[in-house]
Amino acid sequence: MKNNEYDSVELIDSDLTLMFENSKRYNLPHSSIYKRALKLQHIQQIKRKELLQRDDDDGDSMLSCATSDTSSTKRKSHKKNTKKNRMKALFASVTEAREASTSRRLCDLFMVKPSKKDYPDYYKVILEPMDLKTIEHNIRSDKYLSEDAMVEDMKLMFRNARHYNEEGSQVFNDADVLEKIMTDRFKDLGPATDEDDIVSSKMKIRKTNMTLKKSKYLTPLQQKLNELYESVKNYTDRRGRRLSTIFLRLPSRSELPDYYMAIKKPVDMEKIKSHMLANKYQDVDALVEDLVLMFNNACTYNEPESLIYRDALVLHRVLLETRHGLEGGEDAYVPDVPRLIQELIRSLVVSVLGHQDDEGRCYSDSLAEIPATDPANPEKPPLNFEIIRKNVEGGRYMRLDVFQDHMFEVLEKARHLNRTDSEIFEDAVELQQFFIRIRDELCKNGEILMSPALSYTPKHLHNDVDKEKKQKLPKEIEEDKVKREEEKMEAEKREDSVGGSWQLSSQRTYSQDCSFKNSMYCVGDYVYVEPAEPNLQPHIIYIERLWQDDTGEKWLYGCWFYRPNETFHVATRKFLEKEVFKSDYYNKAPISKILGKCVVMFVKDYFKLFPEGFRAEDVHVCESRYSAKSKSFKKIKLWTMPLSSVRFVPREVPLPVVRVASIFATKEEKGEREEKPPEITDDTKVIECSTIFKEREDVPLEMTNGEAGCKYYEQLCYNNLWLKVGDCVYIGSHGLVRHRVGRIEKMWMRDGAGYFFGPIFIHPEETEHEPTKMFYKKEVFLSNLEEACPMTCIIGKCVVSSFKEYLSCRPTEVPEENVLLCESRYIESEKQMKRFKGLKRFSSSGKVVEDEIYYFRKLISPQKEPSPLLDRKIEELEAKFADMTDEELEELGDDDSELDHSLRQMHSSMCGDMDIMTYTPPQSTKSLKGLSKKEGSKRKINMSGYILFSSEMRAVIKARHPDFSFGELSRLVGTEWRNLESSRKAEYEERAAKVAEQQERDRTLFVTSPRAGTPVGALIGVVPAPTPMGMLNSSLTPVSEGLMGACRSAIIPQGTVSLTGEPPHHMGELLYPQRSLLAMPGFLGMPYFGISCMGGETGTANIHGSQGCLEYTWSVFQEKKGRKMGLMGPSQQAPPPYPGQGQAALQQPSTPLFVSPPAKSQRLLHSDAYLNYIQGLSAESTTVSKWDQTLSVKKHDVRLTKEQESRLPSHWLKSKGAHKTMADALWRLRDLMLRDALNIRYTDNL
Repeated sequence: MKNNEYDSVELIDSDLTLMFENSKRYNLPHSSIYKRALKLQHIQQIKRKELLQRDDDDGDSMLSCATSDTSSTKRKSHKKNTKKNRMKALFASVTEAREASTSRRLCDLFMVKPSKKDYPDYYKVILEPMDLKTIEHNIRSDKYLSEDAMVEDMKLMFRNARHYNEEGSQVFNDADVLEKIMTDRFKDLGPATDEDDIVSSKMKIRKTNMTLKKSKYLTPLQQKLNELYESVKNYTDRRGRRLSTIFLRLPSRSELPDYYMAIKKPVDMEKIKSHMLANKYQDVDALVEDLVLMFNNACTYNEPESLIYRDALVLHRVLLETRHGLEGGEDAYVPDVPRLIQELIRSLVVSVLGHQDDEGRCYSDSLAEIPATDPANPEKPPLNFEIIRKNVEGGRYMRLDVFQDHMFEVLEKARHLNRTDSEIFEDAVELQQFFIRIRDELCKNGEILMSPALSYTPKHLHNDVDKEKKQKLPKEIEEDKVKREEEKMEAEKREDSVGGSWQLSSQRTYSQDCSFKNSMYCVGDYVYVEPAEPNLQPHIIYIERLWQDDTGEKWLYGCWFYRPNETFHVATRKFLEKEVFKSDYYNKAPISKILGKCVVMFVKDYFKLFPEGFRAEDVHVCESRYSAKSKSFKKIKLWTMPLSSVRFVPREVPLPVVRVASIFATKEEKGEREEKPPEITDDTKVIECSTIFKEREDVPLEMTNGEAGCKYYEQLCYNNLWLKVGDCVYIGSHGLVRHRVGRIEKMWMRDGAGYFFGPIFIHPEETEHEPTKMFYKKEVFLSNLEEACPMTCIIGKCVVSSFKEYLSCRPTEVPEENVLLCESRYIESEKQMKRFKGLKRFSSSGKVVEDEIYYFRKLISPQKEPSPLLDRKIEELEAKFADMTDEELEELGDDDSELDHSLRQMHSSMCGDMDIMTYTPPQSTKSLKGLSKKEGSKRKINMSGYILFSSEMRAVIKARHPDFSFGELSRLVGTEWRNLESSRKAEYEERAAKVAEQQERDRTLFVTSPRAGTPVGALIGVVPAPTPMGMLNSSLTPVSEGLMGACRSAIIPQGTVSLTGEPPHHMGELLYPQRSLLAMPGFLGMPYFGISCMGGETGTANIHGSQGCLEYTWSVFQEKKGRKMGLMGPSQQAPPPYPGQGQAALQQPSTPLFVSPPAKSQRLLHSDAYLNYIQGLSAESTTVSKWDQTLSVKKHDVRLTKEQESRLPSHWLKSKGAHKTMADALWRLRDLMLRDALNIRYTDNL
């Protein structure tokens, strides 16, 4: 309805009907949900009739409203077109914009999204791509509900362009210009007219609610998301500093390119806000997940001692506290499994004990006569339905199979004590079949409850009943034969006693009817006969014979019917109203004792028919026969006593089936209340306090490789605690906050003591992890530790479930607080948590009692909690920053954000042979995350001892742990710094101060230096000649994209470089960091190149700190390639100079040949670059790149799209010169560089 997807009332009516039918189909008829669905469906039908009737009443006015409807349609169409025209005008303002000087269309690069094949990284950085074609399609298909939605997509497209491309690039600048044009045009159009002047205010609210951007009516979820987001964004510390400022926007790729290498899923608060506006968060947890990811990225990239790291932790805690307050601090709802099992068992026992036949008779009534104590096994505890009912009411059953065993024991005892043709036997079989059917329905055949009880099926029951009948039938046949003979003899005796004078009298007369007191009585009639005692009710006799003796006295003979009070039965048995029972007693009575007529009807006819001419109180119903000898009831299957003289008519309203309690019930209940109140109270207390457990036994296990003297078990009872292989237990652990958990994979007894062996599970506080990491409430981790422990250290049982099982099911006998979750393994050596597919499963023999598992109807969604280290780490950092002033904190923030820039300058001073590839002005490098260009330009670089230590130690730790992530390396570096002696820290601080002084001098010199981008050769008055790219020795193999592969875009200055004979050292250590290079004024780290002479004379630059690094990396290269390679030592001569190299050029070109590339910071150690290159080599090739393909490619073989042309480095050249396009100029530049490279090779015989 909110999405306006229903076009008519019929559609919503059909959906409501489907919902109610689904509810009725899934739930049981006696459940509350089923009843609610019926009631709501009834209300729906009434409302539907009202609406249809209203439509019929309004039908006469349809004609009069036709004109107004037509005009309304035209008005709506006009307003719709007006809104679309405004959006088309905004779209045209963007597509028609051109550059003033070149008339270039600015929107060409925004028409379609970049190709995934050409720019695969684009779709990793940009999560919501958008282009003009998509926007145009949305306008045409009326997908925008308002202009604001279309403007938001435009802004998203421009934001993506600025985020992906470097600042200063053509695409970046075009995005700024087009967004300004669109904004101006939007202002020129003015505010949109009210589209719904005539429509009611409710309709306006419904329309504005469709977009969150301009709506003041927010859903409860949107309100929670906004509150959560604003709490993080607006949080300030006690100094009034807003911590979220640096997280508002990600750094650009030009500022921190290595950030996007270290962080796989970058996200900022602006991106999160856009997702909120687009309604992409379906719940609060989705928003929390993105915010936590943002804080994790910050902690992974920044140093543990930095201010940004501390701010991320604080905001992380604020986020979790706010979420906790919004959701009331409650974890995900976990169903109460013990209560659900109790309800299932209660439903089962009510259904079985209340099961009735077609006439409304409860099958369980006949089984009430079964004795509680089994005569065959008197030592067994007494058990019957009444005891089971009390156990259920007391909640003593925790397992379905225990309850089933008790029910089946009573039913099997009933079958065992009674004949196969008895009513009790048949009722017991029917109840057992019904029990199995209802059990399977409630358990959904194992989909809701998986229990060993489900293994007993109707097929097993039929087999057991057939087997029992085969055993009993021969004996019962003999008993029937003897019984018939006895009945025959008794009948003969009765005949002799009743009609002894018949043989003597010749005047006896048999007749089919006779009259008495003006009433006619016939054979087949039911009559009341005067009782022998005056206080009794009249007897009911069915007349089978009528006669008159010689004295003229009339007699009747027939079957006597007993009332319930004339039978022997238990007080709990219930009877139908007016019910009588056909007995096995036959006798005579004089006609003079007849009190009147009555009728006894079979139960199947009694409720539907009524005899004519009889009062209601004279009509009785018969369902069963009663045996006075065995004191038992048996249901009559076939009624063999038809009435001939009575006519039956259908009842106007069939009688309801009503059963009443026995007349003995009240007396018996009174007797129990008067005589046994203490016993009932005691029983109730016992029922409430004790639980009936499943019977178990010790199950030995044969172990082929077991130790001598040890007896292994698969199931064992130790200290009144039943354990089996695969169980998890709490192990007493001293010194820990929580006890560890162990899993039993083996258990054995030796010398009377019990032991078990298995892996150990640990809690999060026992692992090393980032403070921002979150854990589930009861999460544990499988460790590599496996121990053999004595069973005396077991405190209690628990369950460790895999993630999938934790969400979907629970064992029925384990309390919820003892159910733990494990989805990862903790590797101590690597300090890492790695997920695994699932926990180990165990298969047991048939004697082992398996756990019952209850499956939830709906998966739970547990929430994660903050790490126990979070508060501790925040306290440490707050104590560190507590004594700092606001100015010091601001400077500390500068240090953290410009750490990378300082490291780059240090390495440039120590590895000058690499830095001469591309010159980057110091102040043009942006390394400050989340700040604007203006703010970043005012920053200054402050060197500290920790920064210097980190630059040295990080490479060492990286070499030791090559697989560690950036955040893990940072954590180890911080740990090493904290453990460093005070004297060593003081040394680093002193060295850092000297480096800082040198940096300050370099800044001062840079003020008077030439403008950025001027080639070095132009400064010294010579046009530099190219030298071999990265070749330090003529004996080395030439490469195309090798150690100096990045130098192809720069001209290496003229001069010869020789390495001093410094001793080698580890690549991560800095040698002579306090010494700076002999540098060109204003160019930090750039070696001074003058007119050089052979043999390393005047003008040759000495580069300190690079020899050890090169020797280390090339020694690795020698091992990898298996070839002998050497470096140019002090006694070696440099290669022959390029022709004219030894002469000074006296003329300076009027304009530089190249314009310097834009500033692009590189947070990459030069040693890492060498190692990456060496690792990329293979035995089949001496180079990394496919240089042969590079040489063979021709200009006419390549077709560039406009988008690809726009991304070419055209800013390298000042203009295209005499070439048609800038691409032709770059092709020409490439040919010239290849030609010069070949000339160098031929000249120097390389």
